[in-house]
Amino acid sequence: MDTSPQYQAEILMFTRYLRIEKNASPHTVKQYVADIREFVAFMEQHQITAFAAVSYLHGRSFLAHLAKKGLSRRSIARKLSSLRSLCRFLMREGQLEQNPFQMVSTPKMEKKLPSFLYPQEVQAFFDLPDMTTPLGIRDRLIFELLYASGMRVSELVMLTIQDVNPSMGVALVYGKGAKERYVPIGSYACDILRQYLEYGRDKLMAGKEDHGRLIVNYRGEPLSDRSVRRIVDKYVETYALHLRVSPHTFRHTFATHMLNGGADLRVVQELLGHVNISTTQVYTHVTKERLRHVYDTAHPRASMRNSGSTNT
Repeated sequence: MDTSPQYQAEILMFTRYLRIEKNASPHTVKQYVADIREFVAFMEQHQITAFAAVSYLHGRSFLAHLAKKGLSRRSIARKLSSLRSLCRFLMREGQLEQNPFQMVSTPKMEKKLPSFLYPQEVQAFFDLPDMTTPLGIRDRLIFELLYASGMRVSELVMLTIQDVNPSMGVALVYGKGAKERYVPIGSYACDILRQYLEYGRDKLMAGKEDHGRLIVNYRGEPLSDRSVRRIVDKYVETYALHLRVSPHTFRHTFATHMLNGGADLRVVQELLGHVNISTTQVYTHVTKERLRHVYDTAHPRASMRNSGSTNT
């Protein structure tokens, strides 16, 4: 069954809103549209051909349908969020009188603390790239910048040469919603950055017209965030590391180490580019877990199991 003209018009309006007003990334727009089209297909099976005819019960039915398919609570919550956003937009445009998804309960999320590396694990991972090759220097720079600044992978691959200043130790990052922020990148990352600019990038560009992006692949083309993931995976697999490492792990590690070192939560929020402090607060749980572990293993009176005696 083809999508109804009404649905098509509503999706098109919302897509333009995301791209122009919200300045959403192509990936974000694609994800929103995919979530919405999945719901539209479900509704059209029930002969519902416009969002104006969608009710609260239809929303509940769709969530039950997703649960039966075995989707995770996180995936279901994301799809519900996409549909709520669409309907809020349609209400603003006068296409809807109420949001049928507003009262649909979001699935209770299982608490999942972000994984991070200990300092010795960070160093062990950073020692893996072959620093005698342009690609090895590039890979080390990727890891150093992600850990030194806490920037997202999507922000890293968008950096231009003009965005980084090794003499001042800062980088200009373009975050979500086209928001700019300066982040420190530290002396270690700056040292590798200088090596990369002097010995790595020019060789990888190999005389090609310069597009300005900082991180490039072996053909001198801008590197994608998916390629960064493949690079990290390659090192994990090649060296049979017993670590769960992804590009985002470096961001988690940055935040955890900053808080462990005494950084203010608001400062970490600013450096990460989080809009809400609640997003940053998840890292306080990580640091508390670590502090508890250190206390339990180091303090003689932390637990009766540590004492070995029951004197009275």
